[in-house]
Amino acid sequence: MKILVVEDDALSREAIVEFLADEMNFEVQMAEDAIIALDLLKNDNFQLVISDIKMPGISGIELLKRVKQSYKDTDVIIMTGFSEINNSIEALRWGASDYLLKPVNIEELSHAIQRIQDKQQLLTENTELKASVKQMDALAKQSEKKLQALQSTMRTIQQSGKLAVFSNHMRQVVDLSMKFHSNRDIPVLIQGETGTGKEMIARLIHYGENENLQEPFIPVNCAALSPQLFESELFGYEKGAFTGAHVKGRIGKMELAQGGTLFLDEIGELPVNMQAKLLRVLQQKEFYRVGGDELIKLDVRFVFATNRNLKQMIQENTFRSDLYFRMESGTIHLKSLRQKPEEVVPLAQYFMEHFAERRNKSFRFISKPAQSILEKHPWPGNVRELENAIERVILLYEETEIQPRHLSHLYTPTDELHPEERTIGSTLVPGEVSLPDQPFSLEQLELEIVDKAMKRFDGSKSKAADYLGISRFALRSRLRKLNERS
Repeated sequence: MKILVVEDDALSREAIVEFLADEMNFEVQMAEDAIIALDLLKNDNFQLVISDIKMPGISGIELLKRVKQSYKDTDVIIMTGFSEINNSIEALRWGASDYLLKPVNIEELSHAIQRIQDKQQLLTENTELKASVKQMDALAKQSEKKLQALQSTMRTIQQSGKLAVFSNHMRQVVDLSMKFHSNRDIPVLIQGETGTGKEMIARLIHYGENENLQEPFIPVNCAALSPQLFESELFGYEKGAFTGAHVKGRIGKMELAQGGTLFLDEIGELPVNMQAKLLRVLQQKEFYRVGGDELIKLDVRFVFATNRNLKQMIQENTFRSDLYFRMESGTIHLKSLRQKPEEVVPLAQYFMEHFAERRNKSFRFISKPAQSILEKHPWPGNVRELENAIERVILLYEETEIQPRHLSHLYTPTDELHPEERTIGSTLVPGEVSLPDQPFSLEQLELEIVDKAMKRFDGSKSKAADYLGISRFALRSRLRKLNERS
């Protein structure tokens, strides 16, 4: 990669150039202002321009605009002071690939350049792919349809935030939910493991695309109610209906949901004696309050959810078959996250951006080794577990890129490996370590690990750095120490 550094401060300019040339082995030229930089750009092919934002004459923003207009394939990194942070936002709008706060941290600079190299490599591969696709029109049409089908969708659901759709399965779930939204008389049963987003889909069925819908959505967690409270909670009761009843009586969740949706979550926990009463309500759309003799007509959409196998419960005589067949008029099956691994990284990226913005953190990327860990994790808690895992990272760390060490809470032991190893995604790391009785040097142990990694990858610094989950600059720093000791 050929880099042009544009900086009016000589000390800063020379320090950056020295780092890029000596430590990262790039071909580098420098310019003290934008006018000189533009002349150099006319006569040479630079893949990257690193420019200060505040310079005499032509500013870094204006230089950025001219570069993006005349050299569309050239990336630009803007360097800015903290007081000029608003200008850096403008720079991103004009097409800057990244911005760095001054004084520039060489670790962050190294990461930024690595991201640009990865992006340029992808663009090159994409260009070659497009050239091949043009020769096969039929294949091109199929590819286009596939790309359109896999594009992500965001749907805002009132009181639940955004529903991120990153797979054909979830796109089909959304389409089916919209059909059920248009047919209020059809009961809907949502089946899926814990954490797959059953309540969010229930809200989508209720609200559809109308974020301002005023009709009520009343959720009831059947697993949280004792059998003695089910009837009074659902149907309400008249005054004096039972000992301890409120003197004025109370309306139940069904009446609260009039005109809207009643969501009965964990329906498999509904007591058998209540299942017959619920079945009658579904069939007749009417009920009595506990202790009452007035028949109340019901205008409610019913949505049910469960993580249990209701068919097996029917065989065990713990769930009524007639109620099940009435509930499953409309059925939605939500796959577990391990059944749709293509969603893991996009969802993690979405959660990272969401929590980083909410907590004012600088996380913007997920490294490839970290992506591998996320993809290999079984996610027994599904989307909810993934969301909590990413939120934990954003809460605890102050960096721009999620690395394997940030995901140490996801490490899982395995019996298939040597007892002294365990797996992090697909990466092997030390497991239970027996410490010696005598003191030892942690730094020396680290250097020995680096030395072994370099030998494993035949001296390839980039492969060793990826394997160890550190930057190439950090690896070079340790190699210098290793050479000094040898």
